[in-house]
Amino acid sequence: MDIYHSRPNLIIGFRGCDLKVRNELVNKPDTIKISEKSFDWLGHGFYVWENNFDRALSWANQKKKRKDTPKDFHPSVVGVLYQLDYCLDFTDSHFINLLPVYYILFKADMQNAGSPLPTNNDIIADVHKDRVLRELDCAVIEYMHNKIDEAQKADVQDKGYSDIRRFDTVRGIFTEGGPAFEGAGIQAKNHIQICIKNLNCIKGFFIPRKAVAF
Repeated sequence: MDIYHSRPNLIIGFRGCDLKVRNELVNKPDTIKISEKSFDWLGHGFYVWENNFDRALSWANQKKKRKDTPKDFHPSVVGVLYQLDYCLDFTDSHFINLLPVYYILFKADMQNAGSPLPTNNDIIADVHKDRVLRELDCAVIEYMHNKIDEAQKADVQDKGYSDIRRFDTVRGIFTEGGPAFEGAGIQAKNHIQICIKNLNCIKGFFIPRKAVAF
């Protein structure tokens, strides 16, 4: 039912980044840069981990070790206060069921254009084979957004208005990293990731504080 597809509650998320980026977002909250990589897991947008400080810090620490990371990179975490609003939520069957529909359309368009389908691939260093380079997923999700945009614009041009809504955010739950312990079904890097497309869903940034004795 459509009345349950909007998620207005405020949520806390965390983003791993360089210390300079953290400070810039806190002091100049309109200086937001989105990711537009071909392998973004949930399409293009501003990424956060849902209420997962440790995962954000771990990501920043891992980035520090990469050869392509500048030497002056200082691992840090910025807190993000946001709402999902109209969310393409891949923990919800209603939205998961949209994916095969758009995949079929995308595949047909690629075939008609004589272009190969992108694929999800592993990186050599990943012993767990989590397919972290998700070019197919990203392409299908972005294709979906583009088709919705086209339909909305066509409506407006034809009728002067449209009931079609663009998605504000995308949400996915991911299992990766290998078993948390021997024989476990729980993976070591399980997390919920949010891709914010409508930057108005971000209400503010903050520097996470440390706990004090209570």
